[in-house]
Amino acid sequence: MTETCEVIITAPDPTWLADFTRRLVEDRLCACGHNIPEIRSIYRWQGKVEDTSEARVALHTRTSLVSAIIDRVKAEHPYEVPCVIAMPIAEGNPDYLRWIKAETRTP
Repeated sequence: MTETCEVIITAPDPTWLADFTRRLVEDRLCACGHNIPEIRSIYRWQGKVEDTSEARVALHTRTSLVSAIIDRVKAEHPYEVPCVIAMPIAEGNPDYLRWIKAETRTP
């Protein structure tokens, strides 16, 4: 398993997502979050195809902190079933990957 990963979260409101991201960084659950204030999401929900505007963030963190991030998302997110997925960072700038670990807490 890789030590670092990228966690993607979407939300209906870019301000809410930016504030949420800041809290995660302040709590050292992630080193950073790259927010995209508007994306277009097309998905099936409760038998209907939805086409909505959402915000998206890509967090960089330790793989060992993903479950804590998921718990936080589920507790605070406005959606009933929020999108939160994690992908391992297979390779990257070694200095950047060390920085991610230095700026996040040990679980």
